[in-house]
Amino acid sequence: MLGFMDYVQNAFYEASGWSRDNSYGTLTATSRGLLDFDTPEGLRFHVSSLSSPNFASSYTLGSIGLVDGSLSYLYSSLPLSTLASKSSAVDLHHLIPGYRQLQDLRQPDEPWRWEVWQQGKRVDQREALLYGRLFLPRSTLEALYLRRLTPKTQLKISCVSDSRLPNGGTILAHLQHDAAKHNTEYIYSTDSALFGVHGLYNFGPDPPPAHPPFEASPDPTISTANEAVAAAMAQVPESPHGRFSAGGEIYYGLLNKSGGISTGLRFTTLPSHTGFPYTMTLTLNPLMGNLSSTYSVLASPLLALSSRFDFNVYSYESELQIGTELWRRRSKPISDDLDWARLKMGQELISDLATKQDHQDDMAGCLKARLDQRGGVGVLWEGRVKELLYSTGVTVDLKGGENMIRGFGLEVQYSS
Repeated sequence: MLGFMDYVQNAFYEASGWSRDNSYGTLTATSRGLLDFDTPEGLRFHVSSLSSPNFASSYTLGSIGLVDGSLSYLYSSLPLSTLASKSSAVDLHHLIPGYRQLQDLRQPDEPWRWEVWQQGKRVDQREALLYGRLFLPRSTLEALYLRRLTPKTQLKISCVSDSRLPNGGTILAHLQHDAAKHNTEYIYSTDSALFGVHGLYNFGPDPPPAHPPFEASPDPTISTANEAVAAAMAQVPESPHGRFSAGGEIYYGLLNKSGGISTGLRFTTLPSHTGFPYTMTLTLNPLMGNLSSTYSVLASPLLALSSRFDFNVYSYESELQIGTELWRRRSKPISDDLDWARLKMGQELISDLATKQDHQDDMAGCLKARLDQRGGVGVLWEGRVKELLYSTGVTVDLKGGENMIRGFGLEVQYSS
């Protein structure tokens, strides 16, 4: 389950119009969400609050052999007034990574739409997010600076300060450029002076503009050339049923004089697809000889399945892993004896109206499970009880003999 600060950061992306799915780093996000989930270890509590639309805080206390914790603070220049911050009102789909249904591509806004003029002067500002986290008692400090430079460009700088790290810490900078049809990301890390480039290209038709450049006249008696253009643009072609994407990355460290390269393919269905949504990926690391293929399917709104097969062309070693995700709905209240009368009068039931208004908010929890060919089993249950969010799970090694249980824990979150 995502932490409260990650949840707020994702809300900042959505409010600022940035797509998290259109990048090479999220090429295999669906299979990772279904197969690579972490099970809690020990006991851990999180208390968070969105005290204002621009400011959030979070406090963590855990016990894994010894008592530890952390303090987190976040500031967003973009007000997040519509964000559901209470743990009793948060949609669990926003906190539990699983099958990710990609949406149709959206063309970024034109730069002039971000301009704000007052008395002949530009007064617009670029939205930014600041985040800091202090771990105790280790005194490790994490920091994040996120800034939208243009509708297509974003700068992200992450920092870690720890006396146990070389040079006392490290800085990682990302410069991301998203043009909908293609995405490019430039990376620099002070650790080994590493430079890298990520790229992703989406095949298929170009996405439609976010805002039509012409609008019809509100006066029906006036006929303009803009109306003809607007009518022509209204005939939007049918949305594609799937998307094929190809990408790759290359990086090189100047200090250790070593580099790496990888490439990947992805095909996924889009909302206009009438069958079961599914996602297929194929990634290759030619230097290490690793080949990985995944297949994930959303069999029903409550059930998702995923599998992954890894193979090394140098050592001929292989590994197969399968996983599932099963959602559980909340029990509906028993209706009274007057429902039949309301139906006779043509009135919709209150329960039906609530389902239509908020179909995604009726989930009680989610069960995740995975199994690999080496006998490793992971089970995770995440849900909500009244005002609390919780995650509990166990990791088991079926071939471990007497020490089969590798880890077990419980994590509780509360936010207001």
